[in-house]
Amino acid sequence: MRVLLVEDDLRVSAGLASALRRRGHDVVQAVTAAEAVEADPVDLVLLDMSLPDRDGLEVCRWIRQHDEGVAIIAVTARAEEHDRVAGLRAGADDYVVKPFSMVELQARIEAVMRRTARTVRPATTLRVGVLRIDVDARRIRVGDREVGLSRKEFDLLVALARQAGTVVPRDRLQLDVWQTTWATRHNLDVHVAALRGKLDDPGLVETVRGVGYRLRAT
Repeated sequence: MRVLLVEDDLRVSAGLASALRRRGHDVVQAVTAAEAVEADPVDLVLLDMSLPDRDGLEVCRWIRQHDEGVAIIAVTARAEEHDRVAGLRAGADDYVVKPFSMVELQARIEAVMRRTARTVRPATTLRVGVLRIDVDARRIRVGDREVGLSRKEFDLLVALARQAGTVVPRDRLQLDVWQTTWATRHNLDVHVAALRGKLDDPGLVETVRGVGYRLRAT
């Protein structure tokens, strides 16, 4: 995959580029907004929101206007909720706050690329251990038992099942299920608790403290 890394801190840029290349990505680096908008087409843009010559939000809007299909992940130190909302509204597909681990960034890259893929239709049936999820029919089976879920509980389970065995960050789940990061922490926790109860296996949805949730893959 071809990645445009837009980051003006040369030390951070070098470290990220090296880590991305070790994971098999073809990386193009830009240190300014001007370089970013002049770059050749890519599959994914990792965009710092604080650039020396132009605000990252403007760059994000420009990229999105000129390429509706490219995946964009904002990578920034701006951690306030209004900053995240502004980045998503400007066209970013995800928002990662510094500092972050490479494991988290890679997981988010994989998730964003799955969502933005244009040539592959998402699987309509998901199988995770004893779970069988018919996405189109919105039906769940646990072994031989059919389980009735609310709309949000179903969407939450699908979001976890599409990344089974991987930790899904809380803000990613809020964006996937509620289409906003404004959803409260309590709201997500309540739906996870309800989902665990209906699946009749509390350990199936695991809590990863301080990060998010993971659907047990076996």
